[in-house]
Amino acid sequence: MTTLGSAIATPATAAARSVVDVLQPLHTLEGEGFPVRRPFPTPQIPQLDPFLMVDQVGPVDLGPGEPKGAPDHPHRGFETIAYVLEGDIEYADSTGNRGVVPPGAVQWLTAGAGVVHSAQPTDAFRARGGLQHNLQIWVNLPAALKGLRPRTQNATAAQIPVVRRPDGSWFKVIAGTAHGATGPFETQVPVTVVHASIAPGESAELPAPAGRNAAVYVLSGSGSVGSAEVTDGELAVLADDGDTVTVAGGPVGADLLFLSGEPIGEPVFRSGPFVMNTAEEIEQAFDDYAADRLGRYED
Repeated sequence: MTTLGSAIATPATAAARSVVDVLQPLHTLEGEGFPVRRPFPTPQIPQLDPFLMVDQVGPVDLGPGEPKGAPDHPHRGFETIAYVLEGDIEYADSTGNRGVVPPGAVQWLTAGAGVVHSAQPTDAFRARGGLQHNLQIWVNLPAALKGLRPRTQNATAAQIPVVRRPDGSWFKVIAGTAHGATGPFETQVPVTVVHASIAPGESAELPAPAGRNAAVYVLSGSGSVGSAEVTDGELAVLADDGDTVTVAGGPVGADLLFLSGEPIGEPVFRSGPFVMNTAEEIEQAFDDYAADRLGRYED
């Protein structure tokens, strides 16, 4: 669904948040060895409660046989969001779910009590090569929901609302509500996830309710967040001193990922693919994985 017209005006009483810090991303390898740019977790920001991680894969133009993915690996205690901008992802998991995430689409996996899954390029994409670009976002679950049965939600590009402005800016609302549009996913914790493209020299406001943690990550281009100048790869972490954030596009515009979420406020113990509340729960997760108990559920 695409919504045309001007963005919804922000009430005059809304206060704009300031920026606490602008941070550089970490560069690392994941899966079969594909490079990722990771705004967090880093030593400067181990998490943005309830968000645990953001990885940007690409954009990179790959030759035939070069696209890589992530073979079978386990998860427990949180949710993963796979957002494909270019290329594709074919997924399969130990509960029997299978599918393909094409460009513009999103897979939202609630790992909950545990699942083993893979996320690979399709055979066709791997064979021909091409532009690969996707985002992997992890969202924590509170202790009361870490035992949920694993669940997959999918939305095509056409099912995710986009608000377009006459100046060329647009806002793709993946989760939560922004500019009068609401994302298609049922979320376990209150979060807002928006992919925003701000036209050169233009500005816009996004909702960042008081009490929520919020940040803006620059996927490409440059511009500003509040009074802070930002450029490609930087993460602007917002102070909790208002209920909106002002973003602006620089000379070539700015492609942004906006995150806002209600903090869970519980202890976080993480080790590789598991995120729990205690070290003992992490140890149990590794034991269950070794015994092939993840994703094996009786109806």
